[in-house]
Amino acid sequence: MAIQLETSKQTRAVVAGSFGNLMEMYDNLIYAYSAVWLAKLFFPTAEGITGILATFAVFAIGFFARPVGTLVFGHLGDTVGRKNTLILSVILMGAATVLTGLLPTYATIGVVAPLLLVTLRLIQGFAVAGEWAGSVALLVEYAPPRKRGFFGSFNQVSTAAGFLLASGVVALNSLFFDERAMLEFGWRVPFFLGALTAVIGIIMRLRLDDTPAFRAEQESGGTSRRPLRVAFATQKLAMAKGFGFTVSWTVAYFFFLAYIPTYLLTVAGVQPEVARASTLVGIAVLTVSIPAFGALSDRIGRRPLLLIGSGGFVVLSYPVLLMFGSGSDALVFAGQILVALVLASFSGPGPAALAELFPTSVRYSSLGIGYNFSVAAFGGTAAFVATGLVDLTGVPESAALLPIAAAIITFLVVLRMPETFRSPLR
Repeated sequence: MAIQLETSKQTRAVVAGSFGNLMEMYDNLIYAYSAVWLAKLFFPTAEGITGILATFAVFAIGFFARPVGTLVFGHLGDTVGRKNTLILSVILMGAATVLTGLLPTYATIGVVAPLLLVTLRLIQGFAVAGEWAGSVALLVEYAPPRKRGFFGSFNQVSTAAGFLLASGVVALNSLFFDERAMLEFGWRVPFFLGALTAVIGIIMRLRLDDTPAFRAEQESGGTSRRPLRVAFATQKLAMAKGFGFTVSWTVAYFFFLAYIPTYLLTVAGVQPEVARASTLVGIAVLTVSIPAFGALSDRIGRRPLLLIGSGGFVVLSYPVLLMFGSGSDALVFAGQILVALVLASFSGPGPAALAELFPTSVRYSSLGIGYNFSVAAFGGTAAFVATGLVDLTGVPESAALLPIAAAIITFLVVLRMPETFRSPLR
């Protein structure tokens, strides 16, 4: 009976941790997938590629709030617990998303419109900083010792599913609204749906206990009143590894899953229906592949798969962009699937490998600092930098320089990381 009860709690933890993360990824990404319309509505004085650049610049601005969010939510997560901190993160994210859907456009209030858009992106960036680290800590700390890779992978399943949901909702929305109706009202619908996902996420997390590992720390008096100070005093090397570990991971996600849909339409000249369908197929393959790689890492270790994932982007980023620009619909689909499998090989073991670097008492803080500072520096700017590279060089495939450089950094970091899949969680 006790075993069944524990299994039930672990299942609820996976569902609650994953759905909240899915919801925040959805909220964060509908902006990127709506970039073509947002450029026209909030930056109408900028033409063509300049408008897209301005839109992606605002997308990047949201990531600059992540370091602040990491420090605030990291402190709360390691002092008051994972559960309550994650509930606060969901509330903030949902509110910012719905308010984005309510914004008046440039045509109504002029330059104030993009300023308000920037403000809400900053709130979203602040909120999502607390979500990712907390979700990883929750899932890995609830996992049985030999299933941390599998349990942790659901953080990435829900991340990929958030991309899939955002992409699917925006694509489906465009079927109900023509271009004129989309610009008048249709673009707002995906943002309004953020209210529904927020409410579901809050309800799920209210029913969840805090993690056994955190409760044990509390009972033993092991929690710190100043976890950030402890983290910077004792975990500097591990946090530096977490930063480098994340570089390729975040660039790959936001380059291939957030930027490439716009790249296919505006640079590669792919038909809209092919661009949308191939993106959905690629993200679907990613979503279902991640837990398989997470489970595999519990058997053979984290490092082999992490090296395959980071090394794969060094070798394949440029050929994949050639496939996207080939004029062949079949190669566009093949490129999307290839990217999905390489990214899944890293994303499956990634959350557990990162969480295993840090002790429970400062895991939320330390994990968040390494991850979110890297995401702020490289993930949020990926679409903007890639667009700028193409505009500067006039060569579409030059955008591949970004994921290649990022992957080299992460590959070298993983080479120096210890194998932790059999080590007890500290």
